[in-house]
Amino acid sequence: MGLFAPWFLAGIAAVAIPFYVHLLRRHTTTPHPFSSLMFFERRTQSSIKHRRLRYLLLLSLRTLLLLLLALVFANPFINRTAANMSNEKLLLLVIDNSFSMRAGTRLADARREALSVLSSRRPSDRAQVMALGSQIQVLTQPSQDAGALRAAVESLQPGDSHGNFGELARSLRSLAESIATPIELHLFSDMQRSEMPASFNELALPANISLILHPVVKDSVPNWTVESVNVPGQVWEPKKTRVQVVVAGFNTPAATKTVTLLAGGKALATQTVAVPANGRATTEFQSLDVPYGFTRCEARIDSADAFPADDSSIFAVERTDPRRVLFVYEAGDSRSPVYVRAALASTADSGFTVDTTSTAQAAGRPLSKYAFVVLSDVISVPASFESELLKYVQAGGSVWIAIGTSASHSTRIPVFGGNILESRYYSRMNDRFLSVGEADPSYPSVAKADRWSGVKFYFAVRVDPGDARVAVRLTDQMPVLLEKKIGEGSVLLFTSGLDNLTNDFPLHPIFVPFVEQTARYLSGTQNRSGARIVDSFLELRSSKEQSVSVEVIDPDGHRPLSLKEASSEQTYQLTRAGFYELQLANGRHDVIGVNPDRRESNLEVIPDETLALWRGNSGGAATQAAAAGQTQEQTKPFSVWWYIMILVLAAAVAESLLADQYLGVQQQEDS
Repeated sequence: MGLFAPWFLAGIAAVAIPFYVHLLRRHTTTPHPFSSLMFFERRTQSSIKHRRLRYLLLLSLRTLLLLLLALVFANPFINRTAANMSNEKLLLLVIDNSFSMRAGTRLADARREALSVLSSRRPSDRAQVMALGSQIQVLTQPSQDAGALRAAVESLQPGDSHGNFGELARSLRSLAESIATPIELHLFSDMQRSEMPASFNELALPANISLILHPVVKDSVPNWTVESVNVPGQVWEPKKTRVQVVVAGFNTPAATKTVTLLAGGKALATQTVAVPANGRATTEFQSLDVPYGFTRCEARIDSADAFPADDSSIFAVERTDPRRVLFVYEAGDSRSPVYVRAALASTADSGFTVDTTSTAQAAGRPLSKYAFVVLSDVISVPASFESELLKYVQAGGSVWIAIGTSASHSTRIPVFGGNILESRYYSRMNDRFLSVGEADPSYPSVAKADRWSGVKFYFAVRVDPGDARVAVRLTDQMPVLLEKKIGEGSVLLFTSGLDNLTNDFPLHPIFVPFVEQTARYLSGTQNRSGARIVDSFLELRSSKEQSVSVEVIDPDGHRPLSLKEASSEQTYQLTRAGFYELQLANGRHDVIGVNPDRRESNLEVIPDETLALWRGNSGGAATQAAAAGQTQEQTKPFSVWWYIMILVLAAAVAESLLADQYLGVQQQEDS
């Protein structure tokens, strides 16, 4: 036994208070009239008798109460062995409800075994039920209520997430820090190999957790699936749109599968594909004839295996007319629109048409009908047109500014908002030109342009980048391509020109992919995909300051976001498979199909020796006996302050009752 705070024992000195209180009582006498005291001798009366302690039982209770209070604050504890604490264990039931548990009767078998474990527990044992997908889902709190625990197990439904045993181990390590009692973990799962983390060390469990595995399957099961579908999110010419479908087999023999392409629930075309043993094959449909607007599509195979839930892959396609681009330029810049229009026209399925106009004629145009706006070699724009451009960008539009040589006659960049610090004519220097020194390969405009190698820049302007993202710099560290976010939209600044005078960029083959990728990025179609994976995140808005409401409709037709979340959330996690309808903060309407992670389609199970290592049973009987001996020898301090507080309460009640009784007796004596 010991004390967590022994210095509080100094409070024992307070036991002197009851003694002082009991001795403080004074002897009082009532004077009586007497005729004369002359014949009486003067004498001193002894007061020892009156200083004697009275009410010894009450004094004892008050002294005991103070002693117990001092002991409570000292927080005494006793060392208890693990064997003595075994009766306080927590029974933790974790049921795997990842997508693969939809195969056959796997989830039903897991629920049945979990109910069997619950029925065999002692009524005094606490239990808790959790579900395992990509994250841990707590279904109940630790409880002895058998009805609530059984209801949680019976109500568990299969999910669409990818199981993750590494996430399970991380969650349990956090749980063990908050629960002092031993935890008996029962895991009910198909023990899918793809649920294992990259490193086996991530599965380590704390010493107070014992793992008991309940595999619901023993052997791997062959399975075919539609692994992926490659199709653009937007189509302009359906008869020229190609759809690539990849069919994969896991632990399967060679087979021939029939692939059907459906749109709006109707079959458009059917093809056969030979899938090699334990491999994959690709088939291609040459057209996707869909009507205008959004169409919900599907690619399906006739696998006839034990896991039909993954025999199809869904996606959404929007058919529109080619998107329009507004190209604003100065009268003297006749080359830039020609080069940009030619680059977009030479790209297959670019889906853009260019409307050119001068600065004077640009004002008053309905900007909302344009995918993005280009300002090329523009010295200045009318204040009304710049105001319209700012509103257009803040609402989700994009503007591409190519400064050109007109910047040498101006000090301010319209819309972008920065000042021109310096104009540099490299053609007048010794080397006559500069090249690209740094390029960010992750930026969309640069990804396919091979770092712009070989491009010669004869002119560029220096601007203060501020909070803008710099994608490309020249060898003198001059920023040449920058992007600034404004509201829900963005402004892309090219500090040179597009006219083959300030640089020779338009003459290089990489100019075409640069223009194509820039157009797709600024129009929002670069990452536009009609299909996503469960548990991926969808960006709802770009600006944190905007309070524009968004709308999400899940596969059941429900709106999962509250009014507050709809006006503030930046992202939304797609937790279920099916079609989602979206109204984003930038005004764009979208429909996407969400599919389960195809790692769940590989039904290969974890080898027994790996499971044995996870359970910790691979060391043999001697190791188990040594571990058992160590467990019994381990002790842990157990605080007993609560029990002492019960004694304090009892002593306080007894003292109060006894003091009240003595007070009544004293009043009778005094009267």
